[in-house]
Amino acid sequence: MADSSRKVEKRDIPTARLAVRARLVGEEGFPVIFVHGNCSSSAFFESLMKTLPEGFRGIAPDMRGYGETEPKTIDATRGMRDFSDDLVALMDALSLKRAVFVAHSAGAGMVMQLSLDHPERVAGVVVEAPLSPYGFGGTKDTDGTPCWADFAGSGGGTANPDFVQRLKSKDRSTETPTSPRNVMNGCYVKPPFRHPDEEMLLDSVLNTHVSDELYPGNFTKSDNWPGVAPGTTGMNNAMAPRYYNTSSFAALKNGPDVLWIRGADDAIVSDTSLFDFGFLGKLGAVPGWPGDEKYPPQPMVSQMRGVMERYAKNGGRFREVVLQDTGHSPHLEKTQEFEALLTPFLREHAR
Repeated sequence: MADSSRKVEKRDIPTARLAVRARLVGEEGFPVIFVHGNCSSSAFFESLMKTLPEGFRGIAPDMRGYGETEPKTIDATRGMRDFSDDLVALMDALSLKRAVFVAHSAGAGMVMQLSLDHPERVAGVVVEAPLSPYGFGGTKDTDGTPCWADFAGSGGGTANPDFVQRLKSKDRSTETPTSPRNVMNGCYVKPPFRHPDEEMLLDSVLNTHVSDELYPGNFTKSDNWPGVAPGTTGMNNAMAPRYYNTSSFAALKNGPDVLWIRGADDAIVSDTSLFDFGFLGKLGAVPGWPGDEKYPPQPMVSQMRGVMERYAKNGGRFREVVLQDTGHSPHLEKTQEFEALLTPFLREHAR
């Protein structure tokens, strides 16, 4: 097991695109870039970064819209390209030619886009509870077929308005199921797990920049169920299948090796996601559901596996690991098991 005493420092790093706040471990060694997901920040990787083996340099940026990085508008019409371009700019600012990436949830979408745009920069990628290659919401089969032509049921209008308002007001309470603390402890991980650094993680969640330009983004009304379709700015729109689709990863030649780690009991990214309107409609939680034929639950895990299996047929390499009794954040919930998977992958791909 790696030494868990490595020091994590915070630093502001100016880049050609925006000013980035990052957590850093070490000044020398092969770079490992940690990319967080939605409604979080680099803080979610602090405990894992402390276990990074000697010989590796850890960099965990706050992505635009989160933490202490400059909150520039997310142009959702580019899908995840604002984020992938930001990562390239960060690498350039640090004079890094290549890195291994460890990417959580929506962060995995950012790194899959980066792998398509700049495969030469990606030495290997660990995707943890990854965003489907067909985005979040609004698709109905393993090929990512849209439920509606306007991709209704995805985008900025799908965020729970009470959760959004409580994020904006920095609510630390446990008053309702949509209080950020309860969402974090009930959905980011599998209950009854509670992280020892819960307050730091909650600080991270509450440091999400709430606006139409950042989180969750704007939206348009739709005549199709559930009545909202993607807008053009903000994080949830950047993940919407109208703009985001990295299924062409399957055809990538000489692409990176992929280690896919997920929890068996993930409530966010799964084929029965509690954040997906198709599954919520089927449960009766959202009225007017048009049924399985028109709007079934999005098969997020099956979509990812389909793309990865096609990638393997085209010469790529991937490995899927499922951790039992684990939710959406294996690196927090099962740090030792995650580390035992990560360390040999890092040593194999540090080149």
